[in-house]
Amino acid sequence: MSTTQQAEHTGDHDTRFFGQPWALAHVFGVEMWERFSFYGMQGILLIYLYYSATEGGLGLPKAVAGGIVGAYGGSVYLSTILGAWIADRMLGSERVLFFSAIVIMAGHISLALLPGIAGVGVGLVLIAIGSGGLKANATSVVGTLYSADDPRRDGGFSLFYLGINLGAFFGPILTGLLQSSIGFHFGFGLAAIGMAAGLLQYSFGRRALPAESHRIVNPLPRGRYPLVGIVAGAAILVIVVLVLAGVIRADNLSTIVILAALVATIAYFAVILSSRRITATERSRVWGFLPLFITSVAFWSLYQQQFTVLTVYSDTRLDRNLFGWEMPVSWVQSINPVFIIVLSGVFAAIWTKLGDRQPSTPVKFAFGAIIMGVAFLLFLPFAGGAANSTPLLAIVGILLVFTVAELLLSPIGLSAATKLAPTAFHTQMVALFFLSISLGTAISGWLVQFYNPKNEVPYFSILGGIAILVGIGLLLSVRPVMALMKGVR
Repeated sequence: MSTTQQAEHTGDHDTRFFGQPWALAHVFGVEMWERFSFYGMQGILLIYLYYSATEGGLGLPKAVAGGIVGAYGGSVYLSTILGAWIADRMLGSERVLFFSAIVIMAGHISLALLPGIAGVGVGLVLIAIGSGGLKANATSVVGTLYSADDPRRDGGFSLFYLGINLGAFFGPILTGLLQSSIGFHFGFGLAAIGMAAGLLQYSFGRRALPAESHRIVNPLPRGRYPLVGIVAGAAILVIVVLVLAGVIRADNLSTIVILAALVATIAYFAVILSSRRITATERSRVWGFLPLFITSVAFWSLYQQQFTVLTVYSDTRLDRNLFGWEMPVSWVQSINPVFIIVLSGVFAAIWTKLGDRQPSTPVKFAFGAIIMGVAFLLFLPFAGGAANSTPLLAIVGILLVFTVAELLLSPIGLSAATKLAPTAFHTQMVALFFLSISLGTAISGWLVQFYNPKNEVPYFSILGGIAILVGIGLLLSVRPVMALMKGVR
């Protein structure tokens, strides 16, 4: 590769993809199709679990079904640890991304073809493991396209986020249509086809990614590979035994994932902060990431209820009548991606235009949490209503507020994780950000048990108030947090 080509692939001067490096298009594409399959499947998963057998579902109690969905979502982000570790120690980010896409496709095929609980178990495990590997490493690969001080960085991550939400929009729309017309397993099958399309597209474009995306930053000695295999086998055996013994059950999955994510979080921060391979400046930046992490957990514990409480709410309380036709429940999950598609470019342009004058990362995080809390308070005027009493336009407005909050925190969090990451823990720092999403998502499933349609005021007001207080706390702490971040904004 020539010097010119190398410079081009680093993204320092390349502006062919809407002002961003052309290599971003390849990661944009595979993530778009992965999100199509992920959200398409998730759009019908909860109702598949609690709909009766006569409706094509499994007939589980709603609280148990919500807990499973929350635990599954949390497991996706929890497994980013595994994907990040394999990338940093064994394969590099780009290869893990590619192999993860194959595992995800196998998971969707299992959901489509295997009946009952067996299909749910096998499919969700494979999708969770594969999605975790893909998510942490896709973000890390995007980070390799920019130098640390490139002002396009946040704008590039926002554009990457647009790809995610293009898939998130079309997935629930199309799988919901198939589910409501010919059955759940056809909807799951479409998700598998979408992932296959993403894998095919990425196979042709992966060679154009920079060499940095293939680098193994902390190679594991070959002599330790057998030990890794033994540990992996023992972990699988322990999980199987716990399931057979009844310790791990459908009704406590979200609690188990919350505990696992907490242990992993504490261990991750301890390992990184105590490492001799990071400098004093890098250690300070990791400490600066801690309050962002806490704020992120509070945010995602509310935001991810789109797939738990809001799905139940949409099924029972929302007026989904459109000119005499009742739209599928899953379509509500396509509302947020529409706003993301419209607003992500606006936010990217704003951050790019402001340059060094844009609000700092802690300020963006703080307002993201506060606005998310406000979104929950907006449910209060409709509390205690009858079946199908909430206007569709009201949910559209509330989800617009969800979106503004999301754009202030989620793509910014991905960018911040790559900027604050120590050199020796680059991908694993991204996984640490995803751990905050894992905790928040699992908590969102655990919270379903407290949702009472007959008395909604305490639920929405308490959770909304907590998020607002967390955001205000971070806002008051901006100066010390910025001091810990050592020049990173």
